[in-house]
Amino acid sequence: MDLGSSRNLENTVKRIYHDQLVPKINTSKKMSTLANSPNSLEVPPEMKKSCGEKQVEITAERIKMAKSIKEKQNNDLEKVAFKRKAEGEEKPVGKKEAKILEFDNQLITMPLPHIPLKNIMDVEMKLVYIDEEDVSYEFVESFMSTGIQPACQATEIVDPLSVPNFSFLPQIDKWLQVALKDASSCYRQKKYAVAAGQFRTALELCSKGAALGKPFESSAEDIASVASFIETKLVTCYLRMRKPDLALNHAHRSIVLNPAYFRNHLRQATVFRCLERYSEAARSAMIADYIFWLRGGSDQCVSRLIKLYWQAMIEEAITRAESFSVMYTPFATKIRADKIEKVKEVFTKTHPAYVEYIYTDLQGLHLLPQTADWSSFPPQQYLLTLGFKNKEDGKFLEKISSRKLPTFTEHKTPFGLLTKEDTVRHMETMGKRILPILDFIRGTQLNGSMCVCSGVMEKLQYASLLSQLQRVKEQSQVINQAMAELATIPYLQDISQQEVELLQSLMADAMDTLEGRRSDKERVWNTIQKIGRIEDFLYQLEDSFLKTKKLRTARRQKTKMKRLQMVHQS
Repeated sequence: MDLGSSRNLENTVKRIYHDQLVPKINTSKKMSTLANSPNSLEVPPEMKKSCGEKQVEITAERIKMAKSIKEKQNNDLEKVAFKRKAEGEEKPVGKKEAKILEFDNQLITMPLPHIPLKNIMDVEMKLVYIDEEDVSYEFVESFMSTGIQPACQATEIVDPLSVPNFSFLPQIDKWLQVALKDASSCYRQKKYAVAAGQFRTALELCSKGAALGKPFESSAEDIASVASFIETKLVTCYLRMRKPDLALNHAHRSIVLNPAYFRNHLRQATVFRCLERYSEAARSAMIADYIFWLRGGSDQCVSRLIKLYWQAMIEEAITRAESFSVMYTPFATKIRADKIEKVKEVFTKTHPAYVEYIYTDLQGLHLLPQTADWSSFPPQQYLLTLGFKNKEDGKFLEKISSRKLPTFTEHKTPFGLLTKEDTVRHMETMGKRILPILDFIRGTQLNGSMCVCSGVMEKLQYASLLSQLQRVKEQSQVINQAMAELATIPYLQDISQQEVELLQSLMADAMDTLEGRRSDKERVWNTIQKIGRIEDFLYQLEDSFLKTKKLRTARRQKTKMKRLQMVHQS
């Protein structure tokens, strides 16, 4: 399929919803953990709405669904916590306090154990390269919180005849079934290029309304689940063909279409690993494990495999990082200023080459796969400390702790236009210095205490810079990734009504940007960036005023002292 038809296919698919490279896994050398870490383990007429409107509608539905899922899990957690509290009352209080103090005082640095490449490939074979034959499985995932198939086996779907009768599930269009059957047959025969072409044909049929047997009675969510299934098949085909760059957008879109399916996030992690983007792979694996638990997954074997993958990606991200080093400090009590200073002292002794700028992340607590237990409340949390060889590489992190919606540009005049040279410089700063560090921080942070869209906003602003430089392919990938993250946010944290509106606005503008739709209004992220520039400008004026005032006061004081001396001498 040529480039034009491929782009047309992507656009038609988006309208519905609107809504193996094997790099060497190295041993971690630069990370230390301040604890004795455990060992690793064409569509119906009524659906033809504008892209922004439909995406907002689907986003609102998913926010409600995610809220109900989280409420159920929170109720379960409260019961467990109450039980543990009752059991704890029977034990001496002193032991618990001593344990906390002992844990907080552990300042022995230990590296993470090395995870062999074979273990990583085993996880991918069991959880990523599985032969899904029955698309109704994702409907089961969407409507049921239990019944997840054990994934320690080679395949995920058993014979449809042995599956319980889910007659309430939507029926796939017969022509689409034929196309999927042919494509799956080619896939099993290892004809991956042919299979990819047939899956693209199936995706095109789906985009034209041939998704479910009763399209006029089908919901957008059901159609999205079918399309997400096809997108995931394209991901595995391209991974088998060792073309992860072609799999990337399909991985993102599978999440946009079905963010509550944990394997979609794990496939995205695999694509990132093949592209050697390990920090992003770590976050995708972390989300996959959390979503698996959130949707009622009870197979501990699956969870252990995902955590193993998550840990390996963190380890590789740290090993590949050249400009910074990292240390995680466990804690069980409130973070005090003296504790932070002590952590920095230990970091300085442990990592003497990375002390030009030391940053301790207080905006959100971190989790590590070795101790992450979503069913415990709260899970073991860590304080993240980053140290940099070059002060300028980490200085931007100051804005994270002092601004709610920071913008990371060196643009001095907020109302002036960027020249091409300025745009290139800002793009390189964002792409090579800022985003990689933010991605690493988010690799162990499920959600932070900053803006709900923090981390996504920066990607969308980066996409605007790519657009100005006419780097369309990269812009598309960045926006698709940002949309996948936006679609997942409601499942990761509670959000206010104001945040819901912001999320919907960002999703609608992102979709319109991909569709090439122009608007009289500026994109939300660009408006926020301008506000940030004005804020920076005001801060600069304030700093300049305070410095001038200080100098003026000093001169007056000096003049006054001279006069007093002259009077005294006379």
